[in-house]
Amino acid sequence: MHKPRAGQPRPTGAHATARPGARAHGRKPRAPKAVEEPAIAETMRIAKAMARAGLCSRRDAERWILEGRVSVNGEILKSPARDVGPSDTVKVDGQPLVRPEPAMLWRFHKPRGCVTTHKDPEGRPTVFEKLPKDMPRVISIGRLDFNTEGLLLLTTDGGLARHFELPATGWLRRYRVRANGTVTQEQLDALSGGIEIDGIQYGAIEGTVDRVQGANVWLTLGLREGKNREVRKILGSLGLEVNRLIRISFGPFQLLDLEEGTVDRVRRRVLADQLGPELARHFGLDIAQIEERAAKNTGYVAKKPIVDPKAAKAKPGQRPRRQSEPEQRERSGDQRPPRHGRDERNPGPPPPSARQGRRRP
Repeated sequence: MHKPRAGQPRPTGAHATARPGARAHGRKPRAPKAVEEPAIAETMRIAKAMARAGLCSRRDAERWILEGRVSVNGEILKSPARDVGPSDTVKVDGQPLVRPEPAMLWRFHKPRGCVTTHKDPEGRPTVFEKLPKDMPRVISIGRLDFNTEGLLLLTTDGGLARHFELPATGWLRRYRVRANGTVTQEQLDALSGGIEIDGIQYGAIEGTVDRVQGANVWLTLGLREGKNREVRKILGSLGLEVNRLIRISFGPFQLLDLEEGTVDRVRRRVLADQLGPELARHFGLDIAQIEERAAKNTGYVAKKPIVDPKAAKAKPGQRPRRQSEPEQRERSGDQRPPRHGRDERNPGPPPPSARQGRRRP
């Protein structure tokens, strides 16, 4: 490269050349300014925005507004009938509303003898008192009665809870029921078209008789609504008295072997898969961003599953090629030496015992 003589001006503009990676003398490269995203991504009701931020439920948000604890652009609200958008500044108790984190979901095995509320006026123990202290503020998706046990879903996003609770979502909720009395399978089959009790219409119910235990009968019920004491009222109309009620699943999420009183967080990727791409993005669960974030944090990049190419090309009705022992060891990570001290990739002659075979009588 031509070096200018002393006293000659240095080339500028398009004629200037610089070493790769060089920077201007005495100057540090400026980091790009981070674009601060608004706390509210789209126009919505103020109560919904507060619930999405994980502060409280919509009902509590409306109560807080009536108590004068919420302001928009410096004006204290007197009614929850107000829409807010990205350009509005919302404060609750003087603190600005922060942008909500991506929705999180937990499975909780609710024990008997506690209510699904944050504060009980009768002083009974609540579900939220039994949660770990390091958990963020969560709300329940639906409720379980005081004496009902089993799967209870918890989330940080009020909008997600509302979506799961709507009957239009169509997720089936299954219960194991022990009841005193007798019932036939024909009586349960008649509930498939719904039933009306005391002027209240209940939707279709799936029911099966599992077994009879003395004076009690064990049943499995599936329904898509969450009306108050629905299972007890429906079985009561058939002359049964429920003495144990366990919810074993809510949509695709199951209780399985989760121990009583414990919680288990659902991975965001699993939640996003169940919601679908559009709803996942709506609740901040963009799958591409989740994978990119995981790759940056752990250095792990998801790979395609290993498929045996010969097995993949097998004709219909043809059994796939059986893998040899070294191939099985290679895929499983087994580093033990081959059996008989032989290299299975180049086996050579078999051992003497294999060559002799069986003698004729």
